[in-house]
Amino acid sequence: MKKVLLALLVLGVLAAAVAGAWYLRRERRISEFAAAPVTLPSEGITLAVPGGTGPRTIARMLADAGIVTDPELLYLYIRREGVGPRLKAGEYLFEGTLTPAQVVEQLASGKVKLYRFTVPEGLRIEEILPILAGSELKLDLGELERLASDRNFLREAGVPAASLEGFLYPDTYAFTRSATAEKVLAKMVQRALEEYRKADARRKDGVKLSLLETFTLASIVEKETGQPQERPRISCVFHNRLRQGIKLETDPTVLYAMKLRHGVYSRNITRRDLRTPHPYNTYTTPGLPPGPIASPGAAALQAALHPLDCDDLFFVSRNDGTHIFCPTLECHEAAVRKWQVEFFREKRRQQRMKGTP
Repeated sequence: MKKVLLALLVLGVLAAAVAGAWYLRRERRISEFAAAPVTLPSEGITLAVPGGTGPRTIARMLADAGIVTDPELLYLYIRREGVGPRLKAGEYLFEGTLTPAQVVEQLASGKVKLYRFTVPEGLRIEEILPILAGSELKLDLGELERLASDRNFLREAGVPAASLEGFLYPDTYAFTRSATAEKVLAKMVQRALEEYRKADARRKDGVKLSLLETFTLASIVEKETGQPQERPRISCVFHNRLRQGIKLETDPTVLYAMKLRHGVYSRNITRRDLRTPHPYNTYTTPGLPPGPIASPGAAALQAALHPLDCDDLFFVSRNDGTHIFCPTLECHEAAVRKWQVEFFREKRRQQRMKGTP
């Protein structure tokens, strides 16, 4: 009997040793696998993990996509580390050289793939919405256009106007694949209102513009100059004219008025355009137009609420992106002769010379 018991004990010890050796070998294989880097294609690999997908299925999906080499070892690693409940659904971009451990950490952190687009300053809504529709998000242009004038959406977004014109903040945005047109537009408006609040915190004493008026004036300032240092002075000119009851007479509003009138935007202004009455034509209508004519950036919003101190009532382009500022009509007329009349005379002279043999 003692011999039988001894034999069973020896067998138990051997079995435990074998099991221990097997376990240690498996643990070593899992650890080596988890630390072994895999170099992915230069363009990376995108993988969508549906909601409710379990760890074993995720491991199989990663292996089938070529992101890891062994689904079973990956599943065992996930179980060993206890990260299964932390793995998140979503669309992921795996790129570069990654170890399976890094792949699992990306899934656990929810670092999903983001789609980016950039909206430059000074664009009209008819220029912005196609950027969104043409991005990798592939938003529906018709839905974007519908939301842009939807009263309920505008009210919920906090836009005090009949359109999103001017309230789609120019910036670079990043969204997940699941982003809807409503979510994207709401985020852009939120950014615009954030920048307004920053500018409002520095509002100059005596500036009484409402939120809508601020965006309207800022959009005009944005369209009048691309020079950051000029924006506060151009804003000063418009504030002075508004204070003295002088029409703003700014060309970008005429272009916008003619776009609304004819349905097509043109960069050319005729004398007839200047004389054509329209709420957005500041040559015929006093005060600010009914709303923005483009989307202003942060600097233009700040300039609208914090103009420079100046006596200027006019400014004339030097035809190089900068302007001459004048406090009197006499100064303005002299600047027009110097920088506009002479410029176009020289331009016509050069055109005639090019046309001669």
